[in-house]
Amino acid sequence: MSKEAAAHHRKAAEHHEHAAKHHRSAAEHHETGNHESAAHHAHSAHGHHQHATHHAAEAAKSHVEHHGHKTKGAAH
Repeated sequence: MSKEAAAHHRKAAEHHEHAAKHHRSAAEHHETGNHESAAHHAHSAHGHHQHATHHAAEAAKSHVEHHGHKTKGAAH
């Protein structure tokens, strides 16, 4: 895998982790009735999700550029 693709995968993972933290914080604030803080964290989570999606797409694009469109699917 190219270093560029690996970097995008790492960035995607970091943003997913940040999004998860913000979702947990939003849930806690909703439970305590602090809807303003909950909304702030939900909005931040959404932004991190968008960044993660961007990096995932860039990683996929890098794979295609370096390996062509006919690559084997990843095993789960």
